Amino acid sequence: MAVAADAAAPIATVRRKVSRPTVLAAILIVWVVLFAVLRGRQTLSLAAADLTGLHRWLNDVNDSIGANRNSNPLFLYFFNEIRLVIDNLVTFVQSLVSQPTGGRPVPQIGWLGVVGLTGYVSWAVGNWRVALLAVAGFTFFGLQGLWQESMDTLALTLSAVIVALVIGIPLGVWAGLSDRFNRIMTPFLDFMQTMPTFVYLAPLTLIFLIGGASAVITTVIYAAPPAIRITAHAIRSVPETTVEAADSLGTTRLQQLLKVLLPMSKRTVVMGVNQTIMAALAMVTIAALIDAPGLGKTVVQALQSLDVGTAFNAGLAIVVMAIVLDRVTTAAAARTEAARRTGGRLLKWRRPMLVAGGITAAVLVYLSHTYVWAAEFPGNGGTGSHIASAADTTTTWLQDHLSGLTNALRDVITNGLLNPFQTLLTDSPWWLVGVTLAALGAVLGGWRAGVTAAVCVGLLVGTGLWSDGMTTLASTAVATVLVMLLGVVFGVWMGRSLLVDRLVRPTLDAAQVMPPFVYLVPFLALFGATRFTAIVAAVVYAAPVAIKIIADGVRNVSESTVEAATSAGCNTWQIITKVQLPMARSALTLATNQGLIYVLSMVVVGGLVGAGALGYDVVAGFSQGELYGKGLAAGLAIVLLGVMFDRITQAAARRTRA
Repeated sequence: MAVAADAAAPIATVRRKVSRPTVLAAILIVWVVLFAVLRGRQTLSLAAADLTGLHRWLNDVNDSIGANRNSNPLFLYFFNEIRLVIDNLVTFVQSLVSQPTGGRPVPQIGWLGVVGLTGYVSWAVGNWRVALLAVAGFTFFGLQGLWQESMDTLALTLSAVIVALVIGIPLGVWAGLSDRFNRIMTPFLDFMQTMPTFVYLAPLTLIFLIGGASAVITTVIYAAPPAIRITAHAIRSVPETTVEAADSLGTTRLQQLLKVLLPMSKRTVVMGVNQTIMAALAMVTIAALIDAPGLGKTVVQALQSLDVGTAFNAGLAIVVMAIVLDRVTTAAAARTEAARRTGGRLLKWRRPMLVAGGITAAVLVYLSHTYVWAAEFPGNGGTGSHIASAADTTTTWLQDHLSGLTNALRDVITNGLLNPFQTLLTDSPWWLVGVTLAALGAVLGGWRAGVTAAVCVGLLVGTGLWSDGMTTLASTAVATVLVMLLGVVFGVWMGRSLLVDRLVRPTLDAAQVMPPFVYLVPFLALFGATRFTAIVAAVVYAAPVAIKIIADGVRNVSESTVEAATSAGCNTWQIITKVQLPMARSALTLATNQGLIYVLSMVVVGGLVGAGALGYDVVAGFSQGELYGKGLAAGLAIVLLGVMFDRITQAAARRTRA
């Protein structure tokens, strides 16, 4: 036994010495060496106009569904009925605020009524400051000359949110009450929230056709998970002692739900509504690619024609709408909490004010319904013309005076990072890249993550878009590296200084409110229509979430540990690199996970401004019928990349915590 123990000791020592970074480095070195030998072989490249057997089969499926849509029982009695219900809801909401109906030249409620109702509701659920912001924001839409486009976007968003909440809150309550149902739902919710927004569009248009109804159904699928997750969390967060006290009083399960669980979780549920609204607005703008009306359509058309001024004006309207909706729902959550603390009592002066405000709003609605001057926004949108003109002028100035700097930055990142890594991915044999990704997954996340990576690689090959997938992977990886650099720098700064955190965090929160489309516009002005534009937009889009996660991780490092390091003579740099960052490894891994998912979503959207690869394939599939199958396969490829990234980084995070 002693001899065996002595023999095992050197082996254990060797195992301890071979660290995970060493194994990762060895894998990468072997990859580079084999790449030098096998470069250009078995790369599975495919020209932009070429189709594989899978793509042609998907085209045939699309044609077959189109030919049998009104005779197939599944469509006739199920999918078509769903589409009809959603279409009627959308038409109804649009007829209220955005589209003429019933022989009227204007909607049922004109601009004055919409502004009045918005102000009243914002004040009733929030406060006068939020109401003032809402009134100013909605008036601004008219001054921009984008009143109808804004109302179309609002109508689609409200329709999607209504359906998402009707589905999501009951499912969330069920998941909060049942551990079994929660375990069943969690993988589906993880999968739905992992997929970039682009992915939802193609398969749903196959079933529900192109148009507003498909846009709302797509948005519901994308926006429902936050409502389900947050509602379930709210129900589970109610103290067990409170539930036990209700049990001891003989309450039924339904009484517990209605009298205890839902009232005590109301504030968190309202925050779930906030997240659902933000997700819906983001998806509605992207759904312009499937002919959804509204501001997103204006942005898409402007981006495709490189009209920065028009895109900026419409993008600004989207930002304003996002800010208004976010502030209103956030204020509603705060008021819900205040009402809970005060037992739901209204201040004496507020009750008559609510009545007076309601009467005023009703009068404004009546005027806007009856008189054209109160229904059609006055003026010709001169403010929007000035904004677009100023944006074009600024773009010209930036391109004339900063082109040297922007081009140098673009060339450094492109030639120094992107091109070499993209070449390594696209010019290596596909099986070499697949083995490398599976090995990296196994080392970082364990054997299950390695198997997941291998399966995803195999399916990615099957899509026929391996080369485009590797190009998207290269852009995503480079952007994620830049996101993590920003995340570490600003996250450590915020984590070590409460003052910096208070100053920077509101900006990060505001940045997370904006839909992805908006980020493309300013960088299109700076860098033109290139893949670098998509990378920079992805970095700016993903950095806020990574920064906040890392800041929280650094702040959660025990103060006594930091004080012990200081008393041992460590300087600031040593404390950060030897204490705080190592002890915040789980936060760093989580930030990488979220950064990857956000970056992938934005890189794909960048297909509209020259990023090419899978994003372009998806867009081309909508605009060119013969490429529909290829676009659908590109959506599947994006899902596979997202699943692979998510599973590897989540598994790595769990191993780090363990």
